[in-house]
Amino acid sequence: MPKVSKESAAQVQDHGQVLDRHEDIDGYTVNFVTFREDVDGTLLLRGLPDDQCACPHWGYVLKGRVTYRYPDHEEVFEEGDAFYLPRGHVPLASAGSEIVQFSPTAELRLTEAAIEENLRRLSAG
Repeated sequence: MPKVSKESAAQVQDHGQVLDRHEDIDGYTVNFVTFREDVDGTLLLRGLPDDQCACPHWGYVLKGRVTYRYPDHEEVFEEGDAFYLPRGHVPLASAGSEIVQFSPTAELRLTEAAIEENLRRLSAG
């Protein structure tokens, strides 16, 4: 049976504010995400449908607090909470928060491509 841990994850992406350790397992991506600073994903999701995350996620808050904004409400998850996020959310995370999340790999890659492009634009000034 495939497995992955924070320490064994094959891919590591350090974006400064966010450290993402992840690995793909049988069509899903497992992300171990550490938020070093408060993060508002609004600018990072520009260019996706309705400027919102187009990928569903299932996850668990290991530490801290994360908020997900939808067009008509917000959902807050704290340490110990399991969650499901349908498409159409914008993440807001508090510094020091850590989550593990599971996402369909193909859908996540499309979202990640938009985020990476927006990170390049933002860092270019």
